[in-house]
Amino acid sequence: MEQFNYRKSAEILALSASMTDFTYKKHCHEEYALGVTLRGIQQYHLAGSLHSSHPGGVMLFNPEQYHDGNSYDREGIDYVMLYIKPDMFAEILGKQELRFTSPIVYDRELAQSIYSLNQAVQNGADSALCSELLLQLAHLAAHTEIEAAMHTDNAFVQQAKEMMYYSLGQVLKLDHISQELGLSKYQFIREFKSHTGISPYQFFLNCKVEHARQSIEKTKDVYSAVAECGFTDLTHLNRHFKSVFGLTAYEYMSQLA
Repeated sequence: MEQFNYRKSAEILALSASMTDFTYKKHCHEEYALGVTLRGIQQYHLAGSLHSSHPGGVMLFNPEQYHDGNSYDREGIDYVMLYIKPDMFAEILGKQELRFTSPIVYDRELAQSIYSLNQAVQNGADSALCSELLLQLAHLAAHTEIEAAMHTDNAFVQQAKEMMYYSLGQVLKLDHISQELGLSKYQFIREFKSHTGISPYQFFLNCKVEHARQSIEKTKDVYSAVAECGFTDLTHLNRHFKSVFGLTAYEYMSQLA
């Protein structure tokens, strides 16, 4: 049986999951994502390569790093994941922008730190304790597999992303964006995908889902998220929301209530 349990405390989103048949579609998050495989083998594509996380494996994702995800076999997987905003790491680690260098590491202390913080959030621990555990985790991670960020996005990609960010409540207007950038529509699609590894439409849809999640967290209103992020109706939002988070927008809202 597929189970996805989300809780949030001190601006830290924690996921405890168990799944067999479910498959994440290609997506990314605006936060850093740090997780631990507890049972089974978790597989995902990242940066053009297939990765496998065995029990004890620590999975490290940078913001806006696209990946999918599934269980290696019918035995299924259990894992925990933390989603942490970049500015929280920056505040703890001295304003330096950081980037994970390896997608999977096997480090018991780091794995235990992630698991402890996840459990604290899941169990509704005091936000002060969660903040202390985050401090410990940030310093462990910084001395494990993080280095100064290397920006690969060029000005063209950044401008295209900003244009899409400001039109999330509308449909994607490829003709308008490509014209603004001085490219044909198909040149734009090809260039964007070559730099980011994902099509403009996939990027735009992922942003809409991410911002719908943030809207739900703030307003506790799924219909407001539908309108704000330009989805046709709740069914439309739920279909895409579930492909990224494993459950519907309403189920997600109910867990965080």
